[in-house]
Amino acid sequence: MRNWLDKKIAYVEHPTRRNAPLNPVIVGFQNFIENDATIYMGFHQMFEQVPTKPPYKDDPTGKPQVRDYKLMLRLFNHVISTAPAYEDDDLVGFPINAILDWPMGTPAGLAMFTRPDVNEHFHKMFEVWAAFLSSEESTIVLNDSPSGWFGPPASEAIPNFAETYVCDPSAPHYGFTSWDHFFTRLFREGVRPIPFSDDDRVINSACESAAYRIAYNVKATDSFWLKGQPYSLEHMLHFDEDAPKFANGTVFQASLSATKYHRWHAPVNGRIRRIVKVPGTYYAESPFEGFPDPDAAGPNLSQAFITSIAARALIFIEANNADIGLMCFMAVGMAEVSTCEVTVKVGEEIRKGDQLGMFHFGGSTHCLIFRPETKVKFAPEVTIEADIKLNAAIAMVESA
Repeated sequence: MRNWLDKKIAYVEHPTRRNAPLNPVIVGFQNFIENDATIYMGFHQMFEQVPTKPPYKDDPTGKPQVRDYKLMLRLFNHVISTAPAYEDDDLVGFPINAILDWPMGTPAGLAMFTRPDVNEHFHKMFEVWAAFLSSEESTIVLNDSPSGWFGPPASEAIPNFAETYVCDPSAPHYGFTSWDHFFTRLFREGVRPIPFSDDDRVINSACESAAYRIAYNVKATDSFWLKGQPYSLEHMLHFDEDAPKFANGTVFQASLSATKYHRWHAPVNGRIRRIVKVPGTYYAESPFEGFPDPDAAGPNLSQAFITSIAARALIFIEANNADIGLMCFMAVGMAEVSTCEVTVKVGEEIRKGDQLGMFHFGGSTHCLIFRPETKVKFAPEVTIEADIKLNAAIAMVESA
């Protein structure tokens, strides 16, 4: 991350670029910071609270690499006009997260990044960036160079790409028309078969992901900001009318890395009961993952915490199996993964493996939430950090 920041800082601080005009959305962000005394103080303190010692400093004066909000904004200005190149690190696909990683671990950072008005400015910035990433110009990184998404390092991280994903290796950029088109790529038919498609006792994996946590007897409300990051169902489900039905239920959570498939699919056969889009934070992380030992790839270690506060989408599903009944699929945006696009409609009948929606950009996390009446028995191979393929059978529901 420090090497990546070194290069970006050198680019924006070059004498020929230091005074380059800012995108209007960045100008608006700067005016917002400077015209509110509380915000102005907070955006100073989040950098001042970063320790002036290795590995958090960049030069002999003891200043952090990103020294102040003005440099932060110039870096944002550069990033939102580019598509992420391939990087062999945990923050590949998370350039803004890398810029904010140390401030995220400070008390002032937590205070700022949980404010709705601050998150609204990030949202406006992401809309500008999303437009660029959906344009043909963003295909510049879809090449076979060492930093390209079809180069040797990326091909090692995403093996057998042409055989696995819908693409045309003979076409420019493998047939992808934008970086977003590449990011939301589809599996080829038959790559992820659907076992037990007609067996309503079996729950299938909704995402290509790594298991993060399985929790039983989850409380309706809990102190999700404390050590251990307990789940708090009322907050997770945004105090939905059906939230009380899940009290003392089960939560399965798994994360999607930036190099994986990013669409979500139905884990059960049933019907879409309701869809809820929840606005939330982008760069808040658990206070217990901050300094003095901060998460070097925040908010990776705060995945349970952010289920209560991050931007997310809730899809309530009435399963055909009465022993499952009502369940919830929850897509959680992490950092710049702010777009949770739902592609199903209320009342729609779904079968296992049908698409529910997708993330745009970066890596993220998701949850399957079950009522206490649903007796879920997970497969032995579903262990923490286990790599779980899309549509794989992950659990069996016992009859009441």
